[in-house]
Amino acid sequence: MNKVDVSIVIIARNEENNLRECLESCSFAKEIILVDDNSTDKTVEIAKEFGAKVYTRSLDGNWGAQQTFAIDKATCSWIFLIDADERCSDALQNKIVDLVNKNDKFTYVIKRITKLRHYNIGHGPLRPDYVIRLMPNDGARVDGYVHPQIISKYPKQNIKEHIIHYSYTDWDQYYRKMNQYGKLAADKYFKNGKKISFAAVIYKPVWAFIKVYFFNLGILDGKMGYMLAANHAAYTLQKYVRLYTLEKTKGLL
Repeated sequence: MNKVDVSIVIIARNEENNLRECLESCSFAKEIILVDDNSTDKTVEIAKEFGAKVYTRSLDGNWGAQQTFAIDKATCSWIFLIDADERCSDALQNKIVDLVNKNDKFTYVIKRITKLRHYNIGHGPLRPDYVIRLMPNDGARVDGYVHPQIISKYPKQNIKEHIIHYSYTDWDQYYRKMNQYGKLAADKYFKNGKKISFAAVIYKPVWAFIKVYFFNLGILDGKMGYMLAANHAAYTLQKYVRLYTLEKTKGLL
C-alpha cells in the first residue's frame, strides 16, 4: 500500500501487547507520532521499529492535553487518531488512502466496533459507537480530561468503514480503568462546580443499569450483557460517591 500524507497520532503507556498490531494496521501513513507516558515495557522500542517519532510526556490524567501535544508534533496535512488497542479494518485503510488522496476536507466520524475477549458483544455499554478520528491537521486539537472532545474547524461527515476496538483483556484491567475513569470524572465535575444530591447518588446508578441493559439492549448479550450493565452501574455509583464526598469535604476526600 502506498503511504499517504497522514500522521498517525497515538498516546500510550505500557502497550507492548497491543501496539505492534495497531501500527501494522496503519501502514498507509507517512508518519507516526507516539507520545509515551513513561512506559516501563517495550512500547517505545516497538514504536521505533515502525519508524515512529516518539516523545515522552506524563499524561497526568489529561487526555486532551496529551493528544493535543501529539497533534502539534505531526507534520502531515492529515491526522488520524488511534488508540493502541484499536485496529484499522482493511476497508478503513483503503478508505483513508482514498480520502487523503482526494483531499476532501471533512472531519470524519468512524464507527468503532468493540470486541471483548471470548465474547461477541453488540449492545449495552460496549455497543458500537462513532468517533472522530480522521481530519485535516490545520487547527485540530483535543479538549477534556476523561472523555475528550476533538475540535476541528471542518464539517463532520460519517463513513461506513470501521475501527476494531479490542477492549478489556480481563476483569482486572476493566476494574482498574473504571476506577481511574471514575476518579477523573469526579475530579473534573468538582473542579467545574457540578453539584449532586444524595438522592442522585442513589438513582443515577439505577438509571445507568436500566439504560444500558434495556434501552441499549444489553439484555440481548445474555449473561455477559447483564454483568457489563451491572458493572456500568457500579462505575456510575463510584463516580458520584466520589463527587458527593468531594463536595462535603471541600475537596479533601
